[in-house]
Amino acid sequence: MGNIVKGGEFLIKEIPANEIFSLEELNEEQKMLRDSAKEFIDREVVPQKERFEKKDYAFTEEVMRKLGEMGLLGIAVPENYGGLGMGFVTTMLACDYISGVTGSLATAYGAHTGIGTLPIVLYGTEAQKQKYLPDLAAGTKFGAYCLTEPDAGSDANSGKTRAKLSEDGKHYIINGQKMWISNAGFADTFTLFAKIDDDKNITGFVINRSELENPESLTFGEEEHKLGIRASSTRQVFFNDMKIPVENLLGERNNGFKIALNALNVGRIKLAAACLDAQRRILNHSIQYSNERKQFGVSISTFGAIRKKLAEMATGVFVSEAGSYRAAKNIEDKIEELVAGGMDHQAAELKGVEEFAVECSILKVFVSDLAQHTADEGIQVYGGMGFSEDTPMEAAWRDSRISRIYEGTNEINRLLAVGMLIKKAMKGELDLLSPAMAISKELMGIPSFEVPDYSAFMSKEKAIIANLKKVFLMVSGAALQKYMMDIEKQQHLLLNASEILNQIYMAESAVLRAEKHFSPDSVEAAMAQLNLYKAVEKIIVAAKEGIVSFAEGDEQRMMLSGLRRFTKYTNHPNVVALTEKVAAHFIEKGNY
Repeated sequence: MGNIVKGGEFLIKEIPANEIFSLEELNEEQKMLRDSAKEFIDREVVPQKERFEKKDYAFTEEVMRKLGEMGLLGIAVPENYGGLGMGFVTTMLACDYISGVTGSLATAYGAHTGIGTLPIVLYGTEAQKQKYLPDLAAGTKFGAYCLTEPDAGSDANSGKTRAKLSEDGKHYIINGQKMWISNAGFADTFTLFAKIDDDKNITGFVINRSELENPESLTFGEEEHKLGIRASSTRQVFFNDMKIPVENLLGERNNGFKIALNALNVGRIKLAAACLDAQRRILNHSIQYSNERKQFGVSISTFGAIRKKLAEMATGVFVSEAGSYRAAKNIEDKIEELVAGGMDHQAAELKGVEEFAVECSILKVFVSDLAQHTADEGIQVYGGMGFSEDTPMEAAWRDSRISRIYEGTNEINRLLAVGMLIKKAMKGELDLLSPAMAISKELMGIPSFEVPDYSAFMSKEKAIIANLKKVFLMVSGAALQKYMMDIEKQQHLLLNASEILNQIYMAESAVLRAEKHFSPDSVEAAMAQLNLYKAVEKIIVAAKEGIVSFAEGDEQRMMLSGLRRFTKYTNHPNVVALTEKVAAHFIEKGNY
């Protein structure tokens, strides 16, 4: 299992390549699952893609039932409740390859297997799990998750939905409304959140619609008309004196916010997975189109401007995969370690995901941003045709847009990632202070002018990453000293810190993946180097903006000088040559 790293520890530790996991290491069972998911999507979904764009909700439900019959809805559900009980990496893999063709199915699948099922797996009593999970795993019932309200979005705890104990003490009576509820139109199992009386926090409940004493106590708005994910059922949900038996309370009273947060942590990394095959498919369409489309007597894939786009899109896929599967395996290892130590699986899964909440937020932001950019570039490669509904790009672009809002907006997740890191440091779970102090000392000292030995593969890139970590610690350490507990109010600075953090984690993941599995002259090495170069440039911009905004005088001069020192290349890579190498490889191959 290797050494178990802690969440966020990548910032203060050099992680050896042999300790990260990537797609190249899937076992036979995982490869079979991936191939059967991909084969199903190519056979059942790709030829019918039009139906999703025409808001054929019944078709989304039909495909979901088939996924249930294949066992693909119960991958994360333990075997004793009718699921396959597979590890975290395998659940990521299924999500990855099922979600690529259309956001409508990706949303239905993600909402059902994630927030629709997981709260019961993680917080349900034995009786609740026996009752609800087998149907959810088999796809004979579908799940929906009712958290968001008209006045409670990112601030989930401010909801107005109320629960009151009935006079006989046997039921909670629920009143209120929820909105943007995925799968609402065909779900039977509803996980919902309400405040009991005047409680400070929300509480979770679970109920099957088919069991309600009064079916009219749960009603629905019309289907929402949305920019994308058109055949994903999204409705308002209204509770009108809805009676829920007291034994249907999920977890503990007042603990709903915790349930919501933990379900979202899992949702975040799964959302990154859900964007991966979408990126691959957009890239493949773009390569094929650019090879077939002729202008001035030649394929447009011979033009440098198009080749640059394709190389950057391919690099984005490689980097996104590297970060996503690295974190998934870290979570899986942590869960296994906790179970081996005697913790029950339910608690271990919660703890494992919570441990890597920072990484889950990083991935959610980075990969969803990139998926939208990839779709945008896909339209551009197609030119005028990309704007037409007759080509796949227009729907891909519309569908990808929601990913930056789902599971907590990207802005919220950027703030969260840095905030959670700071909390870990404050609690003594992660020592960020000592390395930050060491960097202050280093800045006062005389820099070394020796050129290190960079003969080992990826040693130069890893030295750069080690320096980028110093940039993060230097900037965030100084900002923390200045603002202390008020740092949370400095959202501009936290966004800058988050950009640095995201770029470090993803660049390191790509470099370590290339080092572990590929040779120095491979296209994968070129992608890792190309991405690192771009990451350094983005980090310079974000760090400089932070430094000039909160530091002045000598402190500012010293930090700007440190920034130059820590982002310096001994030898710059030939960016155009790397880009050309990546483009040539995929254009010739015809796909990713």
